[in-house]
Amino acid sequence: MTHQPSPRFERGTDGPKVIVVGVDGSDSSLRAAAYASGLARRQGALLAAVYVQPVMAAGAALGAPIADVTEEIAEDLAAQIRDAAERVRGISGLRWEFHTFRGDPYNGLVKAADDLKADAVVVGASERAGHRIVGSVAVRLVKAGRWPVTVVP
Repeated sequence: MTHQPSPRFERGTDGPKVIVVGVDGSDSSLRAAAYASGLARRQGALLAAVYVQPVMAAGAALGAPIADVTEEIAEDLAAQIRDAAERVRGISGLRWEFHTFRGDPYNGLVKAADDLKADAVVVGASERAGHRIVGSVAVRLVKAGRWPVTVVP
């Protein structure tokens, strides 16, 4: 009788178990959340919606209550996701969580995907013209090459 080694864990081999979606309230991020919700529902995966609250340098904030505004956005996004999940309760069986981090969107999504052992990341296409030159969060995630990344227009 030959002894076979136990199989090594391989991310995503039986379909995604955790799908991370970046949300920031923009139209493209809400379309990404809708797409990721359908994917998570069909795959029986956990949907982890992630909002990264931007942190601005004290000088850049010029005394504006930025932390209050970003916290309000996070609360509004969580409420929108709860409302959408409530509307389809009993129909879809979608499992979801909402996470919020402080920092820049790229590093926040990377941290979330790593911490949650994400099998896939879904983001909306950047709506900022400057990102075509400097590079968007989506492009940076794809270049990282650590998860399959879907960019929703």
